[in-house]
Amino acid sequence: MPNIRPVSDLRNNFADISKTVHESADPVFLTKNGHGDMVVMSMEAWEDKQFETEIYQKLKEAEAEARSTGKRLTHEEVFSGIKRTLYARAKNV
Repeated sequence: MPNIRPVSDLRNNFADISKTVHESADPVFLTKNGHGDMVVMSMEAWEDKQFETEIYQKLKEAEAEARSTGKRLTHEEVFSGIKRTLYARAKNV
């Protein structure tokens, strides 16, 4: 169940809100005059959400590319290319 609080709680109960978002990793939704106004979350939760969004975007791009071409690679082809790239980078460092 979402944690919904009035925006005045941000001023009056900041420590409690901070504790809540850090312990639960869930956001706190703040309302102003009974309407949604903003969301407060921990930095760690925000970074996790950003990472998740980036992964979904990359999957979306990969799916679009897969639909646009008939070219397919085996996992051996993919991983041998990755290994070559990593080996080349390691030699240049």
